[in-house]
Amino acid sequence: MSGRPLSETPREIYRIAWLPGTDVLHGTCHCGREHSSQDPIEMWEWMLAHPQGHEPQADQGQGSSR
Repeated sequence: MSGRPLSETPREIYRIAWLPGTDVLHGTCHCGREHSSQDPIEMWEWMLAHPQGHEPQADQGQGSSR
């Protein structure tokens, strides 16, 4: 650890939830973009490839290169 309080440490939060009654996983990237998949490996690859494959929701449709 860097010795800094956790509140000062930049964090990226990834969330994956299982949709009960299905084989579907629903993920939310730290940028706010969402994705669903039945394959957990594909889901993590999508998230960890950020920003490739998705852009922050605020930039959708604006042609941003982030």
